[in-house]
Amino acid sequence: PRLLALLVLLIIPFTVGIWLPTATTVGQIGLVFLLVLLVVDLSLSPSFKQIRIERSVSEAMSVGVPNPVKLNIQNRNGQKVELRLHDEPPEPSTLEGLPARIVLRPQRETSITYHALPERRGPNAFGRLFLRMRSRFGFWQLFEERVINQPVDIFPDIQTVRQVELLARQNRLAEAGVRMSRFLGRGSEFERLREYRRGDEYRSIDWKATARRRELISREYTVEKNQNLLFLIDCGRGMCNEVNNISHFDRALNSLILLSYVALRQGDSVGVLAFSNRLERSVRFMRGKASLQKLVRQIYDLQPRYESSDYALMAEQLRKRYRKRSLVVLLTYSMDEVHLETISRQLRQMRTPHLILTAFLMNEPLQARYEEIPDNHIEAFQVAAAGEMIATQSRQLMRLRQSGLLVLESLPTQLSTRLINEYLDIKARHLL
Repeated sequence: PRLLALLVLLIIPFTVGIWLPTATTVGQIGLVFLLVLLVVDLSLSPSFKQIRIERSVSEAMSVGVPNPVKLNIQNRNGQKVELRLHDEPPEPSTLEGLPARIVLRPQRETSITYHALPERRGPNAFGRLFLRMRSRFGFWQLFEERVINQPVDIFPDIQTVRQVELLARQNRLAEAGVRMSRFLGRGSEFERLREYRRGDEYRSIDWKATARRRELISREYTVEKNQNLLFLIDCGRGMCNEVNNISHFDRALNSLILLSYVALRQGDSVGVLAFSNRLERSVRFMRGKASLQKLVRQIYDLQPRYESSDYALMAEQLRKRYRKRSLVVLLTYSMDEVHLETISRQLRQMRTPHLILTAFLMNEPLQARYEEIPDNHIEAFQVAAAGEMIATQSRQLMRLRQSGLLVLESLPTQLSTRLINEYLDIKARHLL
């Protein structure tokens, strides 16, 4: 804007010079002065070479959640710099806090933190930094594109695991939707006495200890350990559906990792078998809290495929690879009643020797359509059609339950909490 204003002013003497020749001379002198001023402005401007930038980010990021990225910026110029910058995150991602405007004092260091929300798992990388600043007198806009390639691995939502672990240490698991009484277990072997917590069953209260201490005291029992939890995760086309830019498969994978954390913490072993129209991945049973990181490393790059899932192959690989009785959790999505009947046929054949829990992810847009209030006859027809589809699937799921299978139907966003509570309930009821 400053340069434009000076150029407009220089037009005046050249225009007047049409009638008054001396005005043209004044304009020429002004033009030479402006060119000298521009050169001086550029030479006195701060240098990008004197601005050092380092990106600090974890080598393991979580998909679907904001991950902090810190930029450390050092200004080695002898003058203040007003810098605008933008970063190139792993694609595809959503950024929070960029582009940013920073005022850098001379010979000082500062930092900013923004958040990157990756939308796809697997190996990826940060790329270029885009810098922009004004010259000393504001006549120039200076740009630089700086290549700072930084590889990262984008994992499923491991941040939630850390949050649940923190809540567990603080005895605040109820805030994550986990019922504390089930987490502590209702086994047959007494372990210890402790203070009563909200959510404990009344039958677990030790009234003699309560009378002695004059406060509610609960008995805590050990839950059976050394049992097997096997995940069958569907990588077929149904799991490619997305809600809020997060696929059903990613929701299922996040739930798998969170439940694995709980199971490993309970002393159980965890294994994974991933399939589509082929065997995608097979992970042997592993035990111990430290095994979670190893498990995540082996499955973090799994991706759904636009192929029809082969449930007969799933059942065959289960019988071939995992013969010891286990709690088998199938994570899948039912697209229609024919698809559901295909799944049901294989599940009935898998009941021996395993205990089967099937978690179906609900069609969230279909559910939302069913709950809408129609404004016209077309919308009324759509609501009725959605209701009929949901009712048909519910009847088939009821038949599965009546055949002795455990069935869980959940919205994708609620899957983790419901799976954990179902697992703890199975453990507490000694079904395995």
